[in-house]
Amino acid sequence: MIDKSASVAEDNVSKSAVRVWDTFVRFSHWTVAGAFFVAYFTEDELLTLHVWAGYTIGLLVVMRIVWGFVGPKHARFSDFIYGPFKILTYLANLATFRATRYIGHSPAGGIMVLALLSGLLATVWTGLEVYAIEENAGPLAVLSAGPKTASAPAANILILASQDDDEEEDEGRTREDEEEFWEDLHEVLANLMLALVILHIGGVALASVAHRENLVRAMVTGFKRSPD
Repeated sequence: MIDKSASVAEDNVSKSAVRVWDTFVRFSHWTVAGAFFVAYFTEDELLTLHVWAGYTIGLLVVMRIVWGFVGPKHARFSDFIYGPFKILTYLANLATFRATRYIGHSPAGGIMVLALLSGLLATVWTGLEVYAIEENAGPLAVLSAGPKTASAPAANILILASQDDDEEEDEGRTREDEEEFWEDLHEVLANLMLALVILHIGGVALASVAHRENLVRAMVTGFKRSPD
């Protein structure tokens, strides 16, 4: 016997909801979020885990950028890139719970997507620089390898040895300075990303209340309420 009440309920749900986020957008969103926290809380003690979390983030961010040009409507950058005035107006209205509801990313959500993608890409790049310098590993290792010393005749050994010592000392200082620079930059970017993530969570919570819909659930199921 067919349950008519269940059928009616399903029809009502389908009429009141619209599919917005495709599978890749949802998968990349949650995977990158998880990988970021794994990378943030693991370093030298769990270097392998830290590195592979970074690789995961880098790969998915690059794929998401490509998807922003070739993916479905609401995944494309053209759907959620707005000018500064539109963004500021939306934020001002959101603060008073009068903001216009968007089916895809709002103006504030759109600029946050761009900030997160660019910030993550920069953080991964600096991490690869550190990995190459410290461990001589990763895709950038070949670029950070120091110059090799050529062989020399026995008569010039003493002169070359003295020169090599000076060069090695200078090279060592340069390499230490380079390593410190990339380490500091990587740490600063990672902390900035954490701040952006916290701001993103706060914005999602505020928008969920203002628009009376669960945006977190929408990013899990892919569905949002139909246009008002």
